[in-house]
Amino acid sequence: MRDLKKKLLHTLAVLVVLCAAGTAGYVFIEGWNFLDGLYMTIITLATIGYGETNPLDTSGRIFTIFLIIGGIGVMTYIFTNIGELLMQGGLREAFRRLRMQDKIEKLSGHFIVCGASRPGLSICEELSKTNRPFVLVVLEDEEVKKYMKQDWCAVAGDAASCATLDAAGIKRAAGIFCALSSDKDNALVALTARGCNQPVKIITVQNEHDAEMRDKLLRAGADIVINPSHIGGLRMASEMVRPATVQFLDSMLRGQKSGARFEDIEAGAGADGRDLAEFKGADRKGALVVAVRQPGENAYELNPLPGQKLKKGDVLVALGTPDQLRELADRLA
Repeated sequence: MRDLKKKLLHTLAVLVVLCAAGTAGYVFIEGWNFLDGLYMTIITLATIGYGETNPLDTSGRIFTIFLIIGGIGVMTYIFTNIGELLMQGGLREAFRRLRMQDKIEKLSGHFIVCGASRPGLSICEELSKTNRPFVLVVLEDEEVKKYMKQDWCAVAGDAASCATLDAAGIKRAAGIFCALSSDKDNALVALTARGCNQPVKIITVQNEHDAEMRDKLLRAGADIVINPSHIGGLRMASEMVRPATVQFLDSMLRGQKSGARFEDIEAGAGADGRDLAEFKGADRKGALVVAVRQPGENAYELNPLPGQKLKKGDVLVALGTPDQLRELADRLA
C-alpha cells in the first residue's frame, strides 16, 4: 500500500507541476489570464489540437514547442506508471487489501495468530477449516500478499508491538496464539497482549524443553503453554499402542469441512432445565454429545444419560461436522 500510494502521488505531482509550469508560462509570456493559460496547457499536453486559445507571438510559440516536447516525455512516464500498476495487479491488490483491512476492523471475538511458523500455520489452517475468524501477524509485508491469496486476514509488523496488535484487533479478540520461533519473543508478545487486553486468552508455543522457560511464559501472561516436541512424543507413542484411536482423531483434524470435529459448546438460556435427550444426537441426526461439564467443575461426565437436566453454563463436548456443531450451538443458545 505504501509503495502504491507513493507511486500514485509521485505521478500526480509530476502532472500538477507540468500543468502549473505551462499555465505560468502563458500567463507571464503572453499575458493571458489563468484560465486561458491552463486551458492551452491542457489541450497541448493532451495533443487534442483545438488550436490556439489566443494568437501566439514568437516567444509563446517557442514556449509551446518546449512544452510539447517536455509534455510528451512526462505523459509517457505517467501512462507507463498507470499501465504498470494495471499490468502488475497493483490496483487490484490495493483494493483487496483495503477490503481485508475493513474486514479486520469489523471483527470481534476473533483469534490472533502471531508467527507464520509451522505451528502457527497449522493453527490458521484449523481455524480456517472450522470457519473461525482470525488474523495472522507476520513480520514482512510480502508475506501479507502471500496469505491474502488464501483469503486469510493478515497484518505485517512486530507482534510484540501494541500498534501491530491493535491493527489485528487485539482489544476485540477472544484469544491470541503466540507461535513465534523464539520463546523470548513469545513471552514478550504474551506480556504485550495482556497489557492491551486483560481478559484475552493467551496460548503460547514453547520451543525449548525447559521447565523454567514454561514458568517464565506463564508469568509473562500466558494461560496455556504448549510444547510441540512433548506432544509429538506422546503422539508417536499413541501411534504405536493405540493406532485405530489415533487415526480416528487424526481424521477429524485433517479432514475438510465435511469432516468431524470435537467442539466445546456452552449451554445458554434456551437449554436451561431441558433434557439432554433433546440435544444428544443419539438418533444420528445431529452432533453427538459425548460429555458434559457443570459450571465451576473440572471433571467431565462421559456419555451422560439422556434424561440429565441441563443448566445454563453447562459445557457440552460434542462430536459432529462443522454444520452440525453450529446447529447444536444455535439450539443450546
